[in-house]
Amino acid sequence: MNIEEFRDFCLSMKGVTEELPFGPDTLVYKVMGKMFALTGLDSEVFTINLKCDPDRAIQLREEFHYIIPGYHMNKKHWNTVNADIASTAQVKELTEHSYQLVVSSFPKKVQVEFQNL
Repeated sequence: MNIEEFRDFCLSMKGVTEELPFGPDTLVYKVMGKMFALTGLDSEVFTINLKCDPDRAIQLREEFHYIIPGYHMNKKHWNTVNADIASTAQVKELTEHSYQLVVSSFPKKVQVEFQNL
């Protein structure tokens, strides 16, 4: 998967916005204002930081050498995935997992707004 495909995939999900809150070199994807994915635009290697269930995060790191603790993130809840090595299916699945974790954490008021999009 390349960055353009990743961008299209993220933007196809309900309520997602694309932002540059950390400057022009870091692309961030949010759902209802909450970050679920980010990637650097100035790196030779296409990596993505994705939120992950803490137990699953450890399991993924042990199983796949190209998944490491989240770079510049809370390492308990975030992984960095080398998308140049991971399969497109795996990147999509891990991105959807991250998205669903964020959506499931919304307060009830935001859940209602999200459902009405």
